[in-house]
Amino acid sequence: MGTVSLLKCYRPLFSTLFPRSPPSTPHAAIFRRKNPRSFCACSSPPLTAEKDCGESNAEGFTLKKSAPEVWLHNTMSKTKQLFKPKVESKVGMYVCGVTAYDLSHIGHARVYINFDLLYRYFKHLGFEVCYVRNFTDVDDKIIARAKDLGEDPISLSRHYCEEFCRDMITLNCLPPTVEPKVSEHMPQIIDMIEKILNNGYAYIVDGDVYFNVEKFPEYGKLSSRDLEDNRAGERVAVDLRKKNPADFALWKSSKPGEPFWESPWGPGRPGWHIECSAMSAAYLGYSFDIHGGGIDLVFPHHENEIAQSCAACKKSDISVWMHNGFVTIDSVKMSKSLGNFFTIRQVIDIYHPLALRYFLMSAHYRSPVNYSNVQLESASDRIFYIYETLHECKSFLNQHDQTSRKDSIPPDTLNIIDKFHDVFLTSMSDDLHTPVVLAGMSDPLKSINDLLHTRKGRKQQFRIESLTVLEKSIGDVLTVLGLMPASYYEIPTVSLHKP
Repeated sequence: MGTVSLLKCYRPLFSTLFPRSPPSTPHAAIFRRKNPRSFCACSSPPLTAEKDCGESNAEGFTLKKSAPEVWLHNTMSKTKQLFKPKVESKVGMYVCGVTAYDLSHIGHARVYINFDLLYRYFKHLGFEVCYVRNFTDVDDKIIARAKDLGEDPISLSRHYCEEFCRDMITLNCLPPTVEPKVSEHMPQIIDMIEKILNNGYAYIVDGDVYFNVEKFPEYGKLSSRDLEDNRAGERVAVDLRKKNPADFALWKSSKPGEPFWESPWGPGRPGWHIECSAMSAAYLGYSFDIHGGGIDLVFPHHENEIAQSCAACKKSDISVWMHNGFVTIDSVKMSKSLGNFFTIRQVIDIYHPLALRYFLMSAHYRSPVNYSNVQLESASDRIFYIYETLHECKSFLNQHDQTSRKDSIPPDTLNIIDKFHDVFLTSMSDDLHTPVVLAGMSDPLKSINDLLHTRKGRKQQFRIESLTVLEKSIGDVLTVLGLMPASYYEIPTVSLHKP
């Protein structure tokens, strides 16, 4: 099937409304397709992983597990390694944000859902996380798009920054701690360039400032590329004034009709790479825990960041470099430059946002995931099943007297929950192995359905107590995964009808 027709195979998403009592939350209509962008995450307390936790009971379940060690794949070392924060109980994380000149596609969604998962999981484990995700609002692509549209580049970019934030809310991504913009950090950028120049790692040519890669012997250590194999650049044409074709711009002199800022080298604007080095240093310092982004950023962007940051400060050190795999279509990377992309808006006009989130979590983050309607259909069916089951469970429990519950849970139920929690903690701590976590929900969901609908289940002793802790344990994990809706009352499904 051609990529253009992928989004034309299904009728738009519709909602199945189940009989219910009046909702207790203003977000009970979360799954109505009339206004999907009104999505609001549920604020129920998450599952805990505290040391020496107490006994379980019908009112809630606490893990009898110690806080797990977290192992993350480091692109620098090419191996999984034990995560050790530089400051105990705190995590500093920087993720490269979008270049804001158009609506974001689902390749972007995968990046930010992945790091939202990491952010949520660290918070769940009790870490204090400073999560910085930038906006590139000064760039060649923005200027070119603004020129085509006859708009001001900064205004155009501001609009698409706002649209991106709406998409992130719709996909239930928590807001980062800080969201800096390039245009608002020129003093920090200029200061870093001055440090690089003063340390002898850069040179000036007619108002442009270039980083001299030959001055940095470790250049290429992240991407494992030899200097002679490096391309001249990603976003600009080769400049014959460079000492080496691989040298990259730290500062670009102004051109007519382009935005510019004053600097010691004349009016101009920053190169693409320097912005992230300057903004990460501004909020996290030169030494912090995690730097992330899509795998396409390994070279040249993150390679250049390492060179600049080390040139500005010899103590620059990032513990873990994390990169997620591509979203592909027909096994080809989804990208705007290739024209084979779907925006987040296009996809969620057909599928529910949580179906998209589920789909992007259904493969390990470092593996490529191939977009298809079959895959989205499967994700939609799965979340329909999860929410329908939990809705029925919650409705049943609401009809029973809370005081009738006894402080006892059958061993079979405890075993199911304990196994599920063990799978959750073990898999998430093993480099965010979300597919295993999602598969691990099957047993507790099946147990709920058995207790609700089978003759044997309806006769089980302490049935209400079992349903209570099963529903809570699944809901707690959904909350950590960012898959917890504000209400189960309206459940999404997708028609298989083809035009």
